[in-house]
Amino acid sequence: MAIRVLLVDDQPLLRTGFRMILEAEGDLAVVGEAGDGQQALEQVRALQPDVVLMDIRMPRMDGVEATRQITGPGRDGPAKVLVLTTFDLDEYVVEALRAGASGFLLKDAPAHELVQAIRVVAAGEAMLAPSITRRLLDKYAGRLPSGEEPVPQALHTLTDREVEVLKLVARGMSNAEIAAELFVSETTVKTHVGHVLTKLALRDRVQAAVYAYESGLVRPGAQ
Repeated sequence: MAIRVLLVDDQPLLRTGFRMILEAEGDLAVVGEAGDGQQALEQVRALQPDVVLMDIRMPRMDGVEATRQITGPGRDGPAKVLVLTTFDLDEYVVEALRAGASGFLLKDAPAHELVQAIRVVAAGEAMLAPSITRRLLDKYAGRLPSGEEPVPQALHTLTDREVEVLKLVARGMSNAEIAAELFVSETTVKTHVGHVLTKLALRDRVQAAVYAYESGLVRPGAQ
């Protein structure tokens, strides 16, 4: 079945360009468009897309709030949000990731990267450009804990190995890289990541990475 995509951007020309790129792919189907966050919510309810390609800065309701409502508690469907940003280090991207976005992509990314990003998010991989995600968190470290705060109680539910895996996820490492680092199989890593997400009530790797920073488990700039 084709991956159902909703395009959300306040610039019609950009939506048209994205539509042309995506409709050239046999496994992607653009099911609708929206020009602002409020309209996006209405379209998500009506069309039940798999992936929402979401601009951040829009009138009426921005992409951050729309993302929060689409992916938050009581959401109407399984839609995942892929945020589009004009700038490599956009201050709003951190907020979008915290709000529940599954990843982000630059608007000027090559067409093949856009297509692949949608496929990755639809498949539930959820961590796009981990090195850029980490740079964003590093850049806005001032918003994060100083390291002197008490460790959240939820972290105590993790085993030592799960904590180790969470730290590596926060460093932007893939399952294959984590497996090589810990001398275990990728299947074992996937199992650990799954346990981490379940125990901490997180939806995906992006939220896990943000949680690791916000909890003080990982310090910006640390290796």
